[in-house]
Amino acid sequence: MITFEKERPSLCQMKPMKQHSQQKSLSPKAVLSLCCLAALPLCGFAQANAEPLTPPDSHYLAMPANPALPTLFIIGDSTVRNGNGTGHGGQWGWGDFLAPYFDTNKINVVNDALGGTSSRTFYRDRWPGVKAMMKPGDFVIMQFGHNDSSPINEKEATPSTRARGTIRSAGNEIELVTNILTKRFEVVHSFGWYEKQFISEARARGATPMVCSMIPHNRWKDGRVVRDKDSFAGWAEEAAHAEHAPFLDINEIIARRYDQMGEEAVKPLFIVGAGPHTSMAGAKANATCVVSALKGLKQNPLATYFSDKAESVAPADLSQPEPAITKHD
Repeated sequence: MITFEKERPSLCQMKPMKQHSQQKSLSPKAVLSLCCLAALPLCGFAQANAEPLTPPDSHYLAMPANPALPTLFIIGDSTVRNGNGTGHGGQWGWGDFLAPYFDTNKINVVNDALGGTSSRTFYRDRWPGVKAMMKPGDFVIMQFGHNDSSPINEKEATPSTRARGTIRSAGNEIELVTNILTKRFEVVHSFGWYEKQFISEARARGATPMVCSMIPHNRWKDGRVVRDKDSFAGWAEEAAHAEHAPFLDINEIIARRYDQMGEEAVKPLFIVGAGPHTSMAGAKANATCVVSALKGLKQNPLATYFSDKAESVAPADLSQPEPAITKHD
């Protein structure tokens, strides 16, 4: 079962209990009960590839089932984990279906992506909790970009205000804002800067980071899926190459798969009216493409952890030219 950790203040931040002038003695039975409660862990451990439970809200952090094993942490937005990861509205993320491709007797697979986050808001609000769980020998796969094109800040707070965008580049530009939602001063960086921070900070914990380009939208032009090479997919690649991190170009790998399927056959892989959000079939297909991307690396850091299910997945080879468009009646 998956258990979850609510992001919360540390024990040192909790308010002290009021001192009472009159103290009551406890019976031996009561003392034993308190000792048992004190022995319970604050947070449980998760079996990463089991059927997910519905947590009280989507902000809980899933934890490794077996802390003695290496852990593959997956971070990203709703195309990686949608909502609570329970398929609400028929929407699923590819991170929910990656664990079966790994031998979970050898490695934990933990999907801590969160819908609605950009690289900026995940780095600010959620990454510290994920990073705190990392240890030497762990791995991180990241995929952001879909929400990074949102406004960096807005003039007024409304129910739709997110203030989550990043500067559209892989450079070192900054923008100084007083965040309309948090009311705090914030230095906003480029999309590529946040990607590089994930990489460097994961390595500082002894983990191996890997960068995915974002999955493509269901957008077509001249019989092909529109790629995002000129924006966030390209900047993810720039950041990965700048930091010498493995790059998984799933934007291109998935797009080539869609091209071969044809526009009509691809429609059931998405949820109508839900932007880039995928159905269960679409999420499973994308998870397969992530494994294909891993197997296509010259040096795949996760190769020794694959399960039998991964054997049937062919390595991606983007050195080959794009295949010709298959005509569909």
